[in-house]
Amino acid sequence: MKGFRDIRDKKILYIATKNSDYLRLTQEIRMLREQGNEVTEIVSSSKSYPKRLMYVYRRLLFTDISGYDMVFAGFAPQLVIPLFRRKLRKKPLVIDFFISMYDTLCFDRKKFRPGSIPGRILRYIDKKTLAAADMAICDTKAHGRYFCGEFGCPDDKMKVLYLEADTSIYYPRETPEHKDFTVLYFGSVLPLQGVDVILKAIDLLKDEEGLRFIFVGPLGKDNVPAGENITEYISWLSQDELAEKIASADLCLAGHFSSSIMKAKRTIPGKAYIYHAMGKPMILGDGPANHELFREDGESVYFCKMGDPQALAELILKIKGQSS
Repeated sequence: MKGFRDIRDKKILYIATKNSDYLRLTQEIRMLREQGNEVTEIVSSSKSYPKRLMYVYRRLLFTDISGYDMVFAGFAPQLVIPLFRRKLRKKPLVIDFFISMYDTLCFDRKKFRPGSIPGRILRYIDKKTLAAADMAICDTKAHGRYFCGEFGCPDDKMKVLYLEADTSIYYPRETPEHKDFTVLYFGSVLPLQGVDVILKAIDLLKDEEGLRFIFVGPLGKDNVPAGENITEYISWLSQDELAEKIASADLCLAGHFSSSIMKAKRTIPGKAYIYHAMGKPMILGDGPANHELFREDGESVYFCKMGDPQALAELILKIKGQSS
């Protein structure tokens, strides 16, 4: 079993606790089927995570895996493998180690100290989940190196599968005519995204004429900076509406821009794939993972020093000047 793309003509049981329309899941299931595999899904469409978990656990309890050639545990295998390890290990096991629970909760979101009891438990679960797998899939080479080093996973077990945008929604289209140079950012406002850097850059440019910002995400009224330039804040959009907003922008901010969270340097933001699919110029954080797929060309891809609002503001102005 050399890699994900070498899995062919097998009967596969696919398990995931994320909602069934999540892009990573649909990407993996589509790719598995394109390679001639017969895929049976244990995935829930419920919006409630507890309900999805209960659905997956109940189905697994009563599923006979003897007729399958392989088991593929998708997003968050840590929530499945420890409970069903003995059953699932009867067949070759592939997991999507998209996130580390230890890294996410201890270093990204800082819910627990790494050396605390919860932190040690999370690290143990991550390590045991990886150890149970015959193959692990991750999203970038940088992330794979970290997972192998931190959890003792052999290098040859870890394979990279980059994300893809849903091109049925996100595809090139004409930019509507507008007066001001428009810069767009969207995100869920997680710490690693460096939203604080973006907001400070916007504040530095608040009196710049001919510049307009669109921010899509749950920012909260108290965090919205004021300025003389025309600035639009939207808490949420459907994917189709978001695609239209992106199409209206002259420049998009991809990130990640946090310099204090190491995960920001090891991941390629999902929005970068979307902007690329739509053919929009974008600014990326100057981290190792982003350089795996993107090269600065001075036209559609720009890199910015992470954690530096001044550098981001200056780069936005430079690109704005080039467009005029």
